[in-house]
Amino acid sequence: MTTKIPRPPGVPLLGNISDVDPSNTWVSLQKLWEKYGEIFKITVLGQDIVFVGSTALCEELCDEKRFRKYVGGPIVEIRKAVHASLFTAFADEPVWDVHHRILAPRLTPTAAAEHFNEVRDIAAELIANWRDLDSNSTLSVIGELNRLDLETTTQCFFGRRLHGLAGAEPPMIQAMDQATGEAMKRPTRPKLVNWLLHQSGFEKDCKTMRQYAAECLQYRKDNPTDRKDLMYAMMNTKDPETGKSMDETQIIDEMVSMPIGSSTAPCVVASAIYYLLQTPECIVQARKEIDSVIGAYEFTYEHLDKLPYCAGIVRESLRLCAAAPGFNIEPIPGTQGPVMLAGGKYHVPAKQTMIIVLHGVNRDPAVFEEPGVFKPERMVGEAFEKLPEGAKKWFGNGKRVCIGRHYAWIWNVITLVILLKNVEFEMADPEYRLKQDGWFNLRPVGFNIKVKPRDK
Repeated sequence: MTTKIPRPPGVPLLGNISDVDPSNTWVSLQKLWEKYGEIFKITVLGQDIVFVGSTALCEELCDEKRFRKYVGGPIVEIRKAVHASLFTAFADEPVWDVHHRILAPRLTPTAAAEHFNEVRDIAAELIANWRDLDSNSTLSVIGELNRLDLETTTQCFFGRRLHGLAGAEPPMIQAMDQATGEAMKRPTRPKLVNWLLHQSGFEKDCKTMRQYAAECLQYRKDNPTDRKDLMYAMMNTKDPETGKSMDETQIIDEMVSMPIGSSTAPCVVASAIYYLLQTPECIVQARKEIDSVIGAYEFTYEHLDKLPYCAGIVRESLRLCAAAPGFNIEPIPGTQGPVMLAGGKYHVPAKQTMIIVLHGVNRDPAVFEEPGVFKPERMVGEAFEKLPEGAKKWFGNGKRVCIGRHYAWIWNVITLVILLKNVEFEMADPEYRLKQDGWFNLRPVGFNIKVKPRDK
């Protein structure tokens, strides 16, 4: 028997526009999931959107024989900055396949491992900057890690140092935040309002992001190197199937997309620090592992596989914080409706847009015991391997899965290990409780810490 998909009561014409705060969309959706459960829908300006928040339904929607990534809403809006990039290309745009074949070989696990030393050493530079802080100084965790992420990504992918770990924040960071925030809000407003009140600021931020990329590209031209990094691939590699190469506009498109995508990584590590400070016994266990495996020696790539508990901390933080908060799905074109979900329990139209809310999927009580509790051990060894695939979609799914996921993974683990190995943390406000906001990511808000060198 079919079950009606629940929805909050709306108002004529505007629908459920008051149920979603455009300034904090994902937290609004978390609250709706907490009220309505595994599936619900809302209507905004006449358009129905279905949201899914259970592991089983997530896994069903990740069946690429039936469904695919939907490119619409905020993703279409950010094309103003990145055009048809890997993140934003429509399914029928052949440029996606060309760019993917050129870039993917430089983003494999092996290629990501080649950046280990750079990631480690730049993280060590950030910590060195903290040594002169007095005992009353506080740090914005996400602010510091955003700097680290952009500095590391720019060096590893494009071969350029920004020297932005201290001093004035690189303009790219604010431009990414403001442009993605505006991209999230634009679909909720009339087009005339966007054009009259918000267009100039949006265009300014898009220009700033593209200027960052253009300057990195020009730097590479002015400073030739034998680095076989992502920049090398974009500038020199031809697609093996079509023989096409990337022009400068397309290179800049992808160069802007990469930091936007990698901006989820600092959200993960910042959240991990918060969860660890709430569970100090986990810090003790992680440091016991780090000291046993690395000790007084230099941290090397070979150590990574010997740090399973630290990896479990990263996975459990990915689960709880949902740094990349969701992804959009639609039925494969040509599907005859209605489309049945959960064995026919729910029906949706053949052209229905659906959004997977990972906050709900990652807290599914059918999969996770005490789903709101931070337990790294459930993400280690056999316990992790037994989890259903629908509970591991932190980087998206299938053909359109995050192309930089292997690099993001090592960045997260390396950064966490470096911090735990060398730094003692303390909450600046012991009463602080995690608050999140974000656009294309979810990050801790108002989370500040005090730091000092770790006594070893």
